[in-house]
Amino acid sequence: MKLNEWLNNEVPNISKSLEEIHKDYFSIDKTIGFEGQETIYKILRNFRSALFPCLCDKVTHDDTRLNITIGNNLRISALNLKDLIEKVLLNDSNIPLGEITKHSEEVVMNLINKFPKLRRVLQTDIQAAYNGDPATTSTEEILLSYPSIQTMTIHRIAHELYKEGVPVIPRIMSEYAHQLTGIDIHPGASIGEYFFIDHGTGVVIGETCTIGKNVKIYQGVTLGAKSFPLDEHGNPIKGIKRHPNIEDNVVIYAGATILGGDTTIGQNSVIGGNIWLTQSVPDNSRVYQTQPLPNIKS
Repeated sequence: MKLNEWLNNEVPNISKSLEEIHKDYFSIDKTIGFEGQETIYKILRNFRSALFPCLCDKVTHDDTRLNITIGNNLRISALNLKDLIEKVLLNDSNIPLGEITKHSEEVVMNLINKFPKLRRVLQTDIQAAYNGDPATTSTEEILLSYPSIQTMTIHRIAHELYKEGVPVIPRIMSEYAHQLTGIDIHPGASIGEYFFIDHGTGVVIGETCTIGKNVKIYQGVTLGAKSFPLDEHGNPIKGIKRHPNIEDNVVIYAGATILGGDTTIGQNSVIGGNIWLTQSVPDNSRVYQTQPLPNIKS
């Protein structure tokens, strides 16, 4: 049988089988799909341009034109985001059907109303990077090139949607940041002002982690869970505190792993590289490895 004949005869049956298998697990008409995923990426780019107008494709020094550009980015992204929130709420929500549109609109308005505040908080993250990295020459360099700022811009937006109870979309946003930067922050994580991740690759921050102000962490740090308590069916119990608390003015060096919802790193502490911690440490602690170096012969 030639390819063209096979395509005409067999592909319709294969397509039907794939459709039926998918319907066993997902409602095709109620998921946002890969197209919705791409729309979320575009929304984030537009939001980023609105938060940082110097990132717009066509930078203008005319205040009126700049205001229009920012406004247009917000308007089109707000409408697209509202449509996506409606769809995910239809698929995963206890909100009455007749109230979903109104609720979606309120979520979007609440988010964008917070943008001036988010912009000011993001400026503290930029300043933390400038203060904490002697290699940088300007805040512009940080904004345009540092993965920490790109990640935190997305995280601070996703976190607001997470707090509003929006399903799916915040996690797609956080995984987009993960894809771009190698930094994996769950949208549920609560992070204070002046936060900086130096280098960034391989950082993991879990859903129930809380991080105070003026915290600096390096590449390869994991703020994770000790284990997952299981229910009577052997499935992980959701909605419980699993990840650590990091208080103000803490520095965590590369490769450190800090686990557990009952673990707190006290303020003004320094956690050395490659440390494994599953218990709390008090304020002003210094935690580091004391294992002696091996003898080295030249």
